[in-house]
Amino acid sequence: MTLLPDVDETRVDQETDAGYPAGVATAGSRLRGNLSPDVDFGAGVELALAASNHLFNARNAPRYVAQVLQGVNAVATKLERTSQPFTGVGPAEMKSRVDAVDLDRPLPDTAAALDELQDTYLRDAVYFHDAKYAAHLNCPVVIPALVGEAVLSAVNSSMDTWDQSAGATMIERRLIDWTADRLQLGSEADGVFTSGGSQSNFQALLIARNHAVAELRLDPANAGLRLPALLDKLRIFTSEDSHFSIRKSASMLGLGFDAVVSVGCAADHRMDPAALAEAIAAAHAAGLVPMAVVATAGTTDFGAVDPFTELAALARGYGAWFHVDAAYGGGLIVSNRYRHLLDGIRLADSVTVDFHKTFFQPVSSSAILVRDGGMLRHVTYYADYLNPEAAARAEIPNQVDKSIQTTRRFDALKLWLTLRIMGADAIGALLDEAIDLAARVGTVLSADPDFELAAEPQLSTLVFRYRPVLADGTRLSEDLADSLNPAIRAAIFASGEAVMAGTKVADRHFLKFTLLNAEATLEDIREIIELVRRAGESLAGTATAGESAAAAREAHA
Repeated sequence: MTLLPDVDETRVDQETDAGYPAGVATAGSRLRGNLSPDVDFGAGVELALAASNHLFNARNAPRYVAQVLQGVNAVATKLERTSQPFTGVGPAEMKSRVDAVDLDRPLPDTAAALDELQDTYLRDAVYFHDAKYAAHLNCPVVIPALVGEAVLSAVNSSMDTWDQSAGATMIERRLIDWTADRLQLGSEADGVFTSGGSQSNFQALLIARNHAVAELRLDPANAGLRLPALLDKLRIFTSEDSHFSIRKSASMLGLGFDAVVSVGCAADHRMDPAALAEAIAAAHAAGLVPMAVVATAGTTDFGAVDPFTELAALARGYGAWFHVDAAYGGGLIVSNRYRHLLDGIRLADSVTVDFHKTFFQPVSSSAILVRDGGMLRHVTYYADYLNPEAAARAEIPNQVDKSIQTTRRFDALKLWLTLRIMGADAIGALLDEAIDLAARVGTVLSADPDFELAAEPQLSTLVFRYRPVLADGTRLSEDLADSLNPAIRAAIFASGEAVMAGTKVADRHFLKFTLLNAEATLEDIREIIELVRRAGESLAGTATAGESAAAAREAHA
């Protein structure tokens, strides 16, 4: 193996290639937009030659190493010096800084661009690795995946056809097989990587729609009807706590938002099989067609895992597609202690898994898997200039045949290197720590009279609100708590000391912790709870004083 030479990063980045004519302007000055539209041909050639210094190729390999190392060092240094997840910067200030950049005047070198990036991005980024980031389903990422990100970005494979991806195609296919095996979907399972859970859910429902339409076309009464006429009676059944992408997908598929039937949940926020049975029977009796039942493995707010076995049986009984959105809970396939929560998922016709949530991968990295690989034909389209049908007959593995995307990144490499360097059990151990922490935090909140816990934690999320017991023994009013909790969240976010999410339960405002950091401790989360308490006390005092003053003014009037 040939090793790249040691490189002076600054020198390589700034110098003009020795092969270019002496006495010409530097690369930086030529790229600042100083050339007039009628510039002579020779100057244009020099500009192109200078620009070629920035192309990733064998000649520029030392330059590539030097500049990437500068970027890596900038991020690592910033991370080492960051003591809280956010700075509290506001949108107006951030917009002003970014708008001040003249994009038509490039900077002289990478070092200068990275210095500028401190002000426009790095200093004020939200850092998910921090123990006091507890907002959304953003995970701290593992280093092997970052190595994969660097490799895949540089090689830049496009995952649509074999002649653009070769080994990358086989790695992605192997990881699909590995995931399907962990899900116990059977030997005929297949799938493809996607950009995220929303796209995976969309593709699953597109397949379900086309499968249902194919069945409808078998009825002679539907002969000659175009697709729009066949869609009107299709219905999707999903939990009232399911992800918004189910409704959004229905709209994009031409079904409309109202094609999604919201099914009630039990007290633990899992879809109620009895409620589904009632809803699906009523729809069928009304002449509607149950197209799909969508269960969730890890709802966004409560981490609830629906009862798959019962739901699958109901879907089968009406010939409906059974999809499981495991964007959040999919990581349980590598859990060492909580894998049983996915019992019954093997009955799914399709499953969404987000590796960039509970597998600790950088975005984007998701997959859609189907139990019957043949169902992927519902998204297949052949183009002579890209993936001709003859290539499929020759068994050339063009991944675009399975995907609703054409150009697509080799995101599977990140997971591949993570498994090869860390192993599946190590990934699972990280997730288990997060789930265990959520349980401990739930105990703390349940015992604290200043807080109400909306439900016991099931994965790594906790929904709660600040609603203290007052001196007279009553709790803070619902209405005041409803206005207070969003204000608490906003105040803490503006301070930058912690970041948490918010949601609604029964149309009331709540706060939410999403815990995915295996290095966060109970003490870290206790500190956020104390921030909430202090902010709540301060804001509640201000609100109470305001109410008293208003009442006094009204009485005086």
